Amino acid sequence: MSYFGTDGIRGKFGESPITPQFALQLGFAAGKVLKKISHTQKPIVVLGKDTRLSGYILESALQAGLNAAGVYVHLLGPLPTPAIAHLTRALHADAGIVISASHNPYFDNGIKFFSGEGKKLSDELQQAINQQLEQDLYIDEPANLGKSVRVKDANGRYIEFCKSTFPYHFSLRDLKIVVDCANGAAYSVGPAVFRELGAKVIAMHEQPDGLNINQNCGSTHPESLQRAVVEQQADVGIAFDGDADRVVMVDRFGNLIDGDHILYILATQSQHKPAGIVGTVMSNMALELALAAAGVPFVRAQVGDRYVLQALEENGWSIGGEPSGHVLTLDKSTTGDAIIAALQVLTVMVEQQKSLDQLVSEFKLFPQVLVNVRLEQMIDPFAIDALKAQFASVEQQLQGRGRLLIRKSGTEPVIRVMVEGDDHEHITALANHLADAIRQHA
Repeated sequence: MSYFGTDGIRGKFGESPITPQFALQLGFAAGKVLKKISHTQKPIVVLGKDTRLSGYILESALQAGLNAAGVYVHLLGPLPTPAIAHLTRALHADAGIVISASHNPYFDNGIKFFSGEGKKLSDELQQAINQQLEQDLYIDEPANLGKSVRVKDANGRYIEFCKSTFPYHFSLRDLKIVVDCANGAAYSVGPAVFRELGAKVIAMHEQPDGLNINQNCGSTHPESLQRAVVEQQADVGIAFDGDADRVVMVDRFGNLIDGDHILYILATQSQHKPAGIVGTVMSNMALELALAAAGVPFVRAQVGDRYVLQALEENGWSIGGEPSGHVLTLDKSTTGDAIIAALQVLTVMVEQQKSLDQLVSEFKLFPQVLVNVRLEQMIDPFAIDALKAQFASVEQQLQGRGRLLIRKSGTEPVIRVMVEGDDHEHITALANHLADAIRQHA
């Protein structure tokens, strides 16, 4: 049995596999695998988390399992996921572990691993951990146990790293920024980075209580940030998700700037044109057309930062992301980093001496309509000739001015119909028509 999904192990806390018992066993299994491949007798693992109440329990259980396997643990406390990836490298650790369920509600949690390079753990190592999980937890010799230490300056190390990605000859002193921390992992370091670069910062949703993470705030609920930017007459708003690997922004008029906008800015508005951009199948067609007009190559990956990263590495490019705000800048960080992505946009604002709305004034997203077709039992719509014919007909109608995407959910009997085009009424009618056709053939 494989416990790992596309983004680690995730679920509701208290239900298998996100339980203290499993975390203890997982820590031990991971520790045993690391000992086999490490060049040192006692490997080092850095361990961090977001602000969920359940994180304290999982942290203790993982720590105990790792120590039992003979691994030294460096405890980082609440920090963004990309901070843990960075500190894994900076502290020359053998691996990093993050306890977080990202943008999910407080009652969910998850466990994600990084390699010593600060990248996602390889499939081979995940499989080795899965196999080790089948073995019993045992202590061979008390003298071989590991121990844990707390890294007291973890926040400061990461803040300085983020600041190093912003040009030293630039300053944010002319900007007023509202930062929505989602009551999550960036509640402390997020506002500090922008303040130390000179900005006047108004922080919101920066008082986590263990239960309010992502609750009507952050990148998944930016409405309060949009209002605050206008009310405070700020220049820009920045919203993170719970573990601060996603970011969306808000211009001075309260308009939302999502991941597609950010990729457009970094690709076309900066003095430094990238070699190419990786998006996903969900990236808006307007981005594809704008990049083509600017002469910037563009490829689409499957949904998920793992696949965006894979496509970037295959092409030798550095910038990619998803509309949700998961933006990778591999020349700055090994993984999606909300703070660093925001800093790159602010760099372009300062460099060009333009407001955020001016940077995207010529970029208009195509309307998208998404219909989730819930079925009693999953079907393969591409195995039904009548449906394939209807899909082809819609694609023919949209050719050159829109897109059709049919996706099966990987977790529930739902087929997602996404239609994109330049006429909202038309694509709405097409999406509903296809949804009805799928229901009829289910």
